[in-house]
Amino acid sequence: MRPDQTLEVIEGNLPIILTQPHAGTSLCGDVRAQLQDQVLELSDTDWHIPRLYADLLPQATIVRTAVHRYVIDVNRPPDDAPMYPGSHGTGLCPLTDFDGKRLYRSDCEPDAAQITQRLQRWYQPYHAAIAAQIRRLQQTHPDVLVYDCHSIRSEIPNLFDGRLPVFNIGSYDDRSCDPALTSKVAAVCARACQGNGNETDYDYVVNGRFRGGYTTRHYGQPDTGVHALQMELAQRSYMLEQAPWSYAAAAADKLRPVLREVLQQALQWLLQRQ
Repeated sequence: MRPDQTLEVIEGNLPIILTQPHAGTSLCGDVRAQLQDQVLELSDTDWHIPRLYADLLPQATIVRTAVHRYVIDVNRPPDDAPMYPGSHGTGLCPLTDFDGKRLYRSDCEPDAAQITQRLQRWYQPYHAAIAAQIRRLQQTHPDVLVYDCHSIRSEIPNLFDGRLPVFNIGSYDDRSCDPALTSKVAAVCARACQGNGNETDYDYVVNGRFRGGYTTRHYGQPDTGVHALQMELAQRSYMLEQAPWSYAAAAADKLRPVLREVLQQALQWLLQRQ
């Protein structure tokens, strides 16, 4: 961890960076006191993402923040421009949770000065770390993948209709990643949905409701050798989707080999470009 104990960077030599923006649960002291009690269960956390991806691709680089998205969402543009115009969503320093509940107590919402402070303290160091790791890896690899690790509850009527597929692959409509690399990832998910020739409880979509957040859109520049994909997992695939948000080991043990194969296929594609 960095000195303020919120930013962690684990350097590897392979051309893949696993970014983990929403797994943190730290409310950074004074922010906790400003929030309403009803939201302190942190239902919008990308629970257990570090555990789910642990050791799937040794020597991949990892960049993650311990700061919860209710404090500042590092996967939103710094100017707070909407990611999906016309759709419900939450912002840079969100005022509501995914279900539309107000986050802050009366008269406690962050003002412009507080938002600027959060940008400087937590947001900018996170993105500076990603940019630094891209530069480092491109010294030895012409093509690098920023793989943005996410998960979300399967059903959130305030954000989307129906139930999400298990695998939601976002390439910003083919703008953030070479389509051939996206196809490699999608093919792994497609095979997992069929199992051993039989239907499974997995399903997938490419550029559906989640086409990629700020990280994917900002860093993904295939023409310069930087590819970016968002993998949004429906949480039913590996955990309990209500408090206490427990990790479901049996389900996760089934999912992890699929994620390992996704990363290995992506790695193979990247190395073939050298």
